[in-house]
Amino acid sequence: MAAEVLGKCPVCGGNMEVTRLSCCSCDTKIEGRFQLCRFCRLTPEQKSFIEVFIKCRGNIKEVEKELGVSYPTVKNKLEDVAAALGYKEDTTQTASGKRMDVLERLNNGEISVEEALGLLKE
Repeated sequence: MAAEVLGKCPVCGGNMEVTRLSCCSCDTKIEGRFQLCRFCRLTPEQKSFIEVFIKCRGNIKEVEKELGVSYPTVKNKLEDVAAALGYKEDTTQTASGKRMDVLERLNNGEISVEEALGLLKE
C-alpha cells in the first residue's frame, strides 16, 4: 500500500506540491508543478473528523455520539476544518440570530437545557 501524499511540509508547515507523476501500468512519467487538492492539506485528525461527519450525514447529534464529544467540540472541529479548507467563519450571524439557533436546537431536542445555557453564555 502506497503512503498518502503529504499536503504540509513536515519541516516548515508550508504547502507541498507534486512535481512528478508515474503510471503504475505503463510507466509513463509526467513532470511539472501540480497543486494538491485542499483535502490533501488537512491533518489526519481533520480527515478523520470529516469522514465521521460524512458517515453521519452531517447530523451533529450523531457526530457527537460517534466521537463521544460535546456539541461545541463538534462545532469547533467543523470550524477548524472549514478554516483549513480556506473558508472563513461566518461572522455575519448576529447575537440574536445565534440565540435563535440555540433555542431552535433546544426545541428540536438536539441539545439539553444545560448545553443551551452554556451556548447562550458564550
